[in-house]
Amino acid sequence: MDRRASGEGRLKVRVVSVGRDRSGLFTPAVDDYASRLRHYTTFELIELREAARRGEGASKAREAGLILDRLGEKDWLVALDEHGAAVSSLELSQYLQRALNQSRDLLFAVGGDEGLGSEVLAAAHRTLSLSRLTLPHRLARLVLVEQLYRAFTMLRGEPYAK
Repeated sequence: MDRRASGEGRLKVRVVSVGRDRSGLFTPAVDDYASRLRHYTTFELIELREAARRGEGASKAREAGLILDRLGEKDWLVALDEHGAAVSSLELSQYLQRALNQSRDLLFAVGGDEGLGSEVLAAAHRTLSLSRLTLPHRLARLVLVEQLYRAFTMLRGEPYAK
């Protein structure tokens, strides 16, 4: 699974999200899973400030620009959107393996209160939904990071540590 064995380096996974967890409820859990993920991959959490509300769509477009600025040449952009494809944990792990096999890195994008801008959705390699339910973006970030951790344990054939 690891590209290091072939001398290619490690899969780089980044999660870019708009807005901060002002409640303090989700940050400890996100940080815990982020720490666990760093045993498997190069992992980074990026929090962007929410754009000032300037009228319909203007803030989403500004936030989209900030997200797209983070997109690297080797990155596959994965947009999280309620209208995206629903995948199982196994399918997510297979997607990670595909990225690894093709020497790609992954940039997962979680929008703010208004969701992701159309520019991000258009640029996405994949658009995924974490649930048919509408999740607050801070909770979506937690679910995503936990599922990434679960996917890496599956790829390594390790038991899932709760």
